[in-house]
Amino acid sequence: MAGSSRLEALVALSARIGHDPLKTQAAGGNTSLKEDGALWIKASGTWLAEAETRDIFLPVALAPLTAAVEANDPRAAKATDFIIPDENLLGLRPSVETSVHAVVPFAVVLHVHCIETVALAVRADAADVIAERLRPLGDVIHCHIPYLKPGLPLARAIQAAANPGTNVVTLGNHGLIVAADDVGAAGALLDRVSNALASPVRAAPPADTAFLAELADGSNWRLPADPVAHATATDPERLAIARQGSLYPDHVVFLGSAVAVLPEGGKPVEFVSDAAVPQMLLVVPGKGVLIHRDVLRGGDDLARALAEVTGRIAGNTPLRVLSADEERELFNWDAEIYRRALARTAPASPQP
Repeated sequence: MAGSSRLEALVALSARIGHDPLKTQAAGGNTSLKEDGALWIKASGTWLAEAETRDIFLPVALAPLTAAVEANDPRAAKATDFIIPDENLLGLRPSVETSVHAVVPFAVVLHVHCIETVALAVRADAADVIAERLRPLGDVIHCHIPYLKPGLPLARAIQAAANPGTNVVTLGNHGLIVAADDVGAAGALLDRVSNALASPVRAAPPADTAFLAELADGSNWRLPADPVAHATATDPERLAIARQGSLYPDHVVFLGSAVAVLPEGGKPVEFVSDAAVPQMLLVVPGKGVLIHRDVLRGGDDLARALAEVTGRIAGNTPLRVLSADEERELFNWDAEIYRRALARTAPASPQP
């Protein structure tokens, strides 16, 4: 990857973001830089955490891509027709959010699945509560977009809703976008917005990992790599929220529909889910969670994310969850099928 000093700075910032599980998880999130007529964007299915060890960025031609978005040209959805081939020697595919980055009129755009943002963005009153939290940040021009399928529909909605100078966009049931004309300024803005949206985290009782390990023995289920994930099962308020439905797209992509709950006295080896979208996270109430051994790389990161998000939401908060149709739309979307295929061929996450 040929790189300017600004691109090198974006690579370093991307790695920092990718290593912070409260900013983004697994292959989620994407960053970009507009420079010399090109939009350098994270490739689909790659991890921000690996930005300094792998070539995860590729360039697309900015002007024709932007024109395609404005014309609602379906080619803008994949953006593959706009790749500058001489700089894409690895044959990568642009992020599913490339069209979103193209329409935000700043040089640097950061899109993350910030836990603090998501915990507010899943609320029924998300637009109002987020606006109130951001009001003290005088240099922030903010708009909120209710949930839309990621990609081209979202890009066009941002174009329609944003005011001149909008540098922060919150996405219902999805995440956060911040933008600036300098890499350092974009990173600082991300930190300030995340802090402004932060909520206290509810404590959770410890998991009974010995019980879970014995329960899972001989089955296709295992303990999660990150013990934080157990809080979804050990905290009754978290569990009540998780049972309402899927809260954001990457949960569906990596873990399937909401959570499966093991009946009292049930055994994982006998458990069969009847959900239309396969469920990879099994909750044992009061004890902890188990993850299916066929989970994609990144599934453990999303299992932790669910515990982090639900732990920041009061149990009586009205929420907006993804519908069954929205889940199926995500799961059967060719962009996510591609991303899941990459995850299957990548090195596996550590497993207990």
